[in-house]
Amino acid sequence: MERLKPLNDFIFKKLFGENEVKDNLIAFLNAVLDRKDRDRLVTLEIIDNKELTKEMIDDKTGILDVRAKTAEGMQLNIEVQLTDQKNMGERTLFYWGRLFNEGINKGQDYKDLAKVITINILDFQYTTLEKFHSKFHLWEDEEKNYMLTDLIEIHFIEVPKFKMMKEKNLKQDKLQRWLTFFSNDICEKTLKELIDMDKDIKKAQERLEYLSSDPKTVELYKARENALHERANMISSAKEEGKEEVVRNLLAMGMDIEFIVKATGVKKEKIEEVKRNLN
Repeated sequence: MERLKPLNDFIFKKLFGENEVKDNLIAFLNAVLDRKDRDRLVTLEIIDNKELTKEMIDDKTGILDVRAKTAEGMQLNIEVQLTDQKNMGERTLFYWGRLFNEGINKGQDYKDLAKVITINILDFQYTTLEKFHSKFHLWEDEEKNYMLTDLIEIHFIEVPKFKMMKEKNLKQDKLQRWLTFFSNDICEKTLKELIDMDKDIKKAQERLEYLSSDPKTVELYKARENALHERANMISSAKEEGKEEVVRNLLAMGMDIEFIVKATGVKKEKIEEVKRNLN
């Protein structure tokens, strides 16, 4: 039986974004937010728990995020992004702001606004920081210990950086266990070790096995994989078209091919082809 990719956003939503698997989401969020003892999240309300249709799955621009709310009104949004669209910061602030605005009705006092936490799981490197998990709040520029408000909290989890870590601490670090579980190429031995050391991972794996055995889920999963693949190709094509325009401009300015190779990273053969087409 094929193990479905946990970071396919459709499968991720099936693993964490439905009421019947609410405990999986709570366990994962406690790991990301490092909530322990009395600070642990113990209950959540899943938001936007509607059935995923074939049309939603096929939508290359659609967002299949996981949303939840605590009893105190704090909102949490988790999104998986597999392709770098070069707009992650702006995109994050836009969706954070939209959720924040939803937290208040007309006529209510601003003090009623609740905290919004956004968590981005990225299958590409985004920040220039070495660590794989970065957290952002609103601090004063010079007085680094002064936070303007705690209502904004944004997380970036960069999966490639975690994979490149030479020394991991799966026994002590719960988030590292989750990211290992998310790996597409996890071996049976490592998976068994994770299950033995973490009951929450065991429950998530049991859910994944159930999803992997359900023909309808597998069909929708494959459709979503195709949609994600097409979106990645569209983004890649757009990048290449942009590079080609730069190459054309440099050639028109009389720059030699070797310079353009160094300046753009475009292969010499491609530049020569563009030059022939210009001629």
